[in-house]
Amino acid sequence: MKSNNLYLWITVLLSVFLGFTLGSNQQIVFNVTNFEISSSQKLKQFIQYIETNYVDDIDTDSLVNTMISNVVEQLDPHSVYIPKEEMQQITESMQGAFVGIGVSFFMEQDTVSVVRVIENGPSKAVGILPGDRILMADQDTLFGKNKNSASIIRSLKGKPDTKVQLQVYRKATEEFLEFNLERGQVPIPSVYGYLLSEGVGYIQINRFAQRTGVEFKKTLVSLKEQGADQLVLDLRDNPGGYLHIAEEISDAFLSKRKVMVITESNQGEREEALATEGGLFEKGQVYVLINGQSASASEVVAGALQDNDRAWIVGRRSFGKGLVQQQMPLGAGDAIRLTTARYYTPTGRSIQRSYSEGKDSYYDEIGTRYESGEIQDSDNVPVNDSLQFTTPGGRTVYGGGGITPDEYVPGTSDLDSEWDNYILRSNLVNRFVFLELDKNRTLYTYESLAALIENPLPNKEELLISFQTFFKNQGVPVRMENELLIENSIKAYLALQLFDQEAFLKIIHEQDDFITKTKTLLGRTPLD
Repeated sequence: MKSNNLYLWITVLLSVFLGFTLGSNQQIVFNVTNFEISSSQKLKQFIQYIETNYVDDIDTDSLVNTMISNVVEQLDPHSVYIPKEEMQQITESMQGAFVGIGVSFFMEQDTVSVVRVIENGPSKAVGILPGDRILMADQDTLFGKNKNSASIIRSLKGKPDTKVQLQVYRKATEEFLEFNLERGQVPIPSVYGYLLSEGVGYIQINRFAQRTGVEFKKTLVSLKEQGADQLVLDLRDNPGGYLHIAEEISDAFLSKRKVMVITESNQGEREEALATEGGLFEKGQVYVLINGQSASASEVVAGALQDNDRAWIVGRRSFGKGLVQQQMPLGAGDAIRLTTARYYTPTGRSIQRSYSEGKDSYYDEIGTRYESGEIQDSDNVPVNDSLQFTTPGGRTVYGGGGITPDEYVPGTSDLDSEWDNYILRSNLVNRFVFLELDKNRTLYTYESLAALIENPLPNKEELLISFQTFFKNQGVPVRMENELLIENSIKAYLALQLFDQEAFLKIIHEQDDFITKTKTLLGRTPLD
C-alpha cells in the first residue's frame, strides 16, 4: 500500500514538472518545429499571439498602426502611412471641395472671426460678411472655450444639405444676427489666372487635384478669349498630385503622339503616355515657372514641355521627385501611399534625387542649396555629365536631381533678406491686415482693384509703425528697410480679403523676380 502511494506521488509531481517545463518553454518547442510559413502568415501569427497570450491588456490597433508606420519609414521618402485622422483633409484637398459653410477665419480673442466669405458658398448666399464673429453653431458655443481651429472646423462642417443655425455678432454695426443655412459643397480651387499683360496670360496651379484639369481648361479658354497668345504657367511651390492630371495639363500644349511621360512599374514594364490631338494651346509660347518646392506632377509637366522643346523653363532647380505613388486603403479609414513606379521624362531621364542617406538628409537637401551657393549662382547647380540627354531640338538637359531651368532666377546670399521675403509672403501679414481692417473697414473702401493698386496706403506712416509693432509682439523679426516690399505685401493681402486670389497675385507679382525675368523672355522661343 505504501509503495502504491509513493508511486502516485511521483506520478503527480512528474506531471506537474513536465507541465511547467513545457508550458514555460513553448518558444523552444516552436523553434525546433521549423516549418515554412510566409512573411504575412508570420506577421498574422505574431499579432494573434499578442492578442491571446500577452500578459497585459494592449491596444492592438495602436500596435499595428505603429508597426505599419515603422515599416513604411524604412521605405523610400515618399511612401507614407496615413492615419484616418488625416485622411479627410487630404481627401478634401485632392477632390477640390469640402462640405461646410464657406468661410475662412482667424481665432481672434478666442472668437471665430470671419476673414473671407468664399464665393458660391452657403455663407455668401445668406449674407455673412468679413469681420462677422460666429458665436454659436446650433447649440455649440464657439467663443470663450479655448477651442482650436480644428475643433471649430468640425463644428461648422457636416453632411451635405444639413441645416445649421448660426448666431453672429456684426462688429461693424454692433448687431447680433441669426442665420439659418444649409451646408453645401465649398470649392477649394487649385487654378488661378489673369491677363499678365496684353497678349500674355498667367495661370497658377497650386496642386494637381481631381478637378484641376477642368479648372485649367476653363481658365485657359477665358484667357484666350481675352487675346492671350503667350502663357506663363506658374508651378512654383506646387507639391504635385495626380499623375493623370499632370498628363492632362501637358496634353493641352503638345501635338498628337508627343511623349508626355514614361512610367516604369516594379516589374520593369515601361509605358509611354502620348498626347492627343486638339490641345488647347499647341501654338503660342509657354513659360513654366519652377522652384525647389515644385515636385512630382509639377516636374512631370515641366519635363514634358522642356523635353519636347515646347516651353522655356524659368526659375530654379525643382525638387527632384521621380517616383509614383498609389494610395491604398488599409481599412478603418487608414491608408498607405506606396511607391509603385518610377517615371521618366520624354527624353528618358530620371529626375529622382538619391535618398540613400535617409529621409532627413533627403529633405534637408533643399536647404543646403543655399549653403552650396546654388540659389545665388546657376554655376553651382550640380550637373552629372553621365546623365546628359538631348532634346529633339538639340538642347542639352540633365537627369539625376530635378528639372534644371533654361533661364535661371538667382536668389540672394543674404539669409536675412530671404527670411524677409518669406515672412512678407506669409499668413502673418494676412492676419495683420485683417486686424487693421477690423479697426475701421470704411478706411479701406475701394471701388475697384485698380483703385487699390494705384492709390497709396491710407495713413501709411501709422500703418507701418503698427506693422512693426505687430511683428515685434509676435516675436518674429522683420526688417523695415525694404519698405516697397512691405507695402506690396500689405496691399496684396488687402486685395485678397477685399477682392479675391487673382487680385492678390496681380499685386504680389509687381515685386516678383520670377515674373520680372519672364517678361524679358516674352516673344522668344526655347530654341532662339
